[in-house]
Amino acid sequence: MDGILNLNKPQGLTSHDVVDRVRAVAGQRRVGHAGTLDPMASGVLLVCLGRATRVAEYLMASPKRYRARVCLGLTTDTLDAEGMVVEERSVEMDRAAVEAALRQFQGRILQVPPMYSALRYKGKRLYQLARQGVTVEREPRPVEIYRLEMMEWTPPELVLEVSCSPGTYVRSLAHDLGQVLGCGAHLVGLVRLACGDFRLEEAAPLDELTHERLPFLLLPLDAALRCYPALRLNEEAALAVRSGRAVAGPSPVQSPSPLFPAEGRSLARAYGPDGAFLAVMEYRSDRGLWHPRKVFV
Repeated sequence: MDGILNLNKPQGLTSHDVVDRVRAVAGQRRVGHAGTLDPMASGVLLVCLGRATRVAEYLMASPKRYRARVCLGLTTDTLDAEGMVVEERSVEMDRAAVEAALRQFQGRILQVPPMYSALRYKGKRLYQLARQGVTVEREPRPVEIYRLEMMEWTPPELVLEVSCSPGTYVRSLAHDLGQVLGCGAHLVGLVRLACGDFRLEEAAPLDELTHERLPFLLLPLDAALRCYPALRLNEEAALAVRSGRAVAGPSPVQSPSPLFPAEGRSLARAYGPDGAFLAVMEYRSDRGLWHPRKVFV
């Protein structure tokens, strides 16, 4: 089977646990997820089956939207509720002070990845080093916060809605907010509301996934590329694309996609005269041609 599953991951499972569950239900090995969700988090987890694993990179490049519950006054070693408390301070600020601090995190910022993460340092995962009591310097990474809004304020906790670029650590955002406020903070709850235009409201509960229902839940491969324009090819151009050759076509509009506000990407999805999805295409302005980037026939 080929396709994309929009699943609602429950708390307590790793993303790999979900992949294993899908493999068992589908009866196939070629399954992978498109963006890790921590065990303590729930919400949208996109899982790719068969040929859809080739479009996972486009799903991972999609912006994300989260609902995050943050507790002020306590700092933990993992930056979330699963870690050990390493510092406790009093919380003496009002909603206005918190909202003023939040404004410092909107737009493009530099973020230091947490030690408890899957990033690698000299061949080892950072979380493996952290469990050994080793802390290493991590280079700050540029991320973008498109929207950051406080939805609830019940001291010492607040609920945030965050729309952000891929690669953003909401745990680090919670920690850094606590540092700016001077009281410390950690993440106590996280729900992924959306990945690109795949929303939680449309996600299937994992416990309802069965072999019989699976084909009806699978989304087509090109669903991963809905944010890109479509190229309708005639038979001659479609044959060229199937053979891996470039074709002429309209030049792309050089403006950011609504799903990729930080970058306008010259990609498109190509369809044959029969409406079948053929390929991911990339426009090369030096030659004025569309080149097949990934062909699916």
